[in-house]
Parts: sequence; C-alpha cells; structure tokens
Amino acid sequence: MVRLPFTAALLFLFAGSLSFLAPSRNPSVTWSGYVTDTYCGFNRVNKPPTASCTTECVKNKDAKYAFFNFADKKVYVLNPQTEAAKFAGQTVVVKGTLGGVEKFSTDKGSSSGTILRASSITPEANK
Repeated sequence: MVRLPFTAALLFLFAGSLSFLAPSRNPSVTWSGYVTDTYCGFNRVNKPPTASCTTECVKNKDAKYAFFNFADKKVYVLNPQTEAAKFAGQTVVVKGTLGGVEKFSTDKGSSSGTILRASSITPEANK
C-alpha cells in the first residue's frame, strides 16, 4: 500500500524535472532601442528621450521605465526596473523575454503593456 503513493510521487518529481529540458514558450529576443518611460514613451518615434525627462516621469507621474523598440516602434515595460533606471535616456541593446502585462500611466491616461524581462541591458556601441 505504501508503494503506490511513493511511486506516484517519484513519477511526479521525474516529470517535473523534465519540464526544465523543454524549450521555453517565450524565446529570448535581442532588440535595439531607447530606455524611456511609459508616460512619454509613445512619443519616441521622432524624439529621443533624455535621462532627466525619463526619470522625472517615473518619479512624479506614476510611469514605469520602458523600452522603445526601433524595429516595431512599440513600447514595452522594461523589467527589472532598477536595472532599467541605470540606462534612462540611452540607446541600448536589450536581451530578454516577453511575457505578462503591467499597468502604467501615460500622458493620455491609464494603460497597460507587454513586459520585457531583460536578462541584459547594454549601451549600444557608437551611440
């Protein structure tokens, strides 16, 4: 009688360990763009952000640090926020995964957007 629960527990643990070998549902992406904020970030197509404006919006307008992607012209909430803060207003290369949605403030009111979870943020060379 004790064998059945024990065997079931072993099978459960073995199956769970195999999930680490499965490919990720959210593949890693590498993009180039600006570290901006969600309050003004949607205006970044023609006007690069500044560090002071980005930091001001995050501190005083309930905005989040964000990433404006040059390729698709979209804004993503950039996490971790503490790491994003180090690159406010800069052109960077971000490697990470997309997933989840987060609420934030914009100059047009409340909104939400896709989260970009950065595994690395580096300044873009020659920018």
